[in-house]
Amino acid sequence: MGRVTPDAVEPTRTASRRAGAIEVGLVVDEPATVPPGSTSPGTVSPESAPSATVSAGTGAPDAGGPESVVPDDASPDAGPSDEEPAVRSSSTLPVAVTRSDEVPADDPRRSDVDEWGRSEHIRSIVRKVYDPMYRHWFRVEWEGLEKIPMSGGALLIANHAGAIPSDAPAIMHGIEEELGRPVYGMADYFFRTIPVVGTMWSRAGGVAAHPDNAYRLLHEQQQLALVFPEGTKGPSKSYADRYRLRRFGRGGFVEIAMRSGVPVIPIAVVGAEESMPILFRLNGLAKALKVPYFPVTANTLVFGPLGALTYFPAKIKIRVLDPITFDVEEGLERYSKSRIMDEAERIRAQLQDALHDMLRQRRSVWFG
Repeated sequence: MGRVTPDAVEPTRTASRRAGAIEVGLVVDEPATVPPGSTSPGTVSPESAPSATVSAGTGAPDAGGPESVVPDDASPDAGPSDEEPAVRSSSTLPVAVTRSDEVPADDPRRSDVDEWGRSEHIRSIVRKVYDPMYRHWFRVEWEGLEKIPMSGGALLIANHAGAIPSDAPAIMHGIEEELGRPVYGMADYFFRTIPVVGTMWSRAGGVAAHPDNAYRLLHEQQQLALVFPEGTKGPSKSYADRYRLRRFGRGGFVEIAMRSGVPVIPIAVVGAEESMPILFRLNGLAKALKVPYFPVTANTLVFGPLGALTYFPAKIKIRVLDPITFDVEEGLERYSKSRIMDEAERIRAQLQDALHDMLRQRRSVWFG
């Protein structure tokens, strides 16, 4: 058997070491004739070893020898010259190529889930499922819907009631259906921690109520955010205290609106209190379960266990009040606490007056 010198096989080893995850065969022509002066047909001397040149556009460097075996005056389409051997042999070198199925680093997101977890696909499904209840069960009726802007950020605030409040989905659904604007409902982070429920809540447009989240939604993204200043004190109150607004905390929603430079739009809702009224609460059980409150509702007495998820068909009426703006510079780190508390109390009083007026005009809990 003839021997092959190390220099003659070095191109193949070098190309193999530089090959990637995918290897393709690259044909490299080598003369098959034995150069003059060789001692035997099976012996190839280092001086006569052909240079293996990769010129397939893959970026693989030449494995020794000159940059190209094609003469400078040779045309790419030219055939073999008279000096070239008539017989050629082919060898295959592994060359790395880029995978066609790899996703580029700057590939756009293929899901419709935004940075807040909201999915427009899920929202569309929720709207289709909820629409019959909105139109035929609660028979929601709006007043002053045109006061909600068609563009720009705005902080919507509303009274909140019912063991499982029916006002939030009614407000969000009505605005999205009638105005075509998405609404982000801000609620306690507790809902985000519930398995499955937390994920679905986010997909449906729920956002944890935090000042930074509210500022980004209102100021940077110019979205509509829905906030309930009463917090959990609103839906946890019993039926005996219906339509009596609780204190609006420390007026955090006013400070957020000032910093974001957006108006506050109060929304009064009548009917949610009667859709799932609370008869009394089990505070000990709530503490054991680590939940804000554990209600016993009239719905569970009428419908049994199904009453936990079944609403009474109370007619819901929604009134949008005039937008409230604040003549202050936006973007400041701090604002006057006394001014914030005064504005929050003024808004609460306006909302309470609107509820009393709507209750005076209501003829029936079930027919409005």
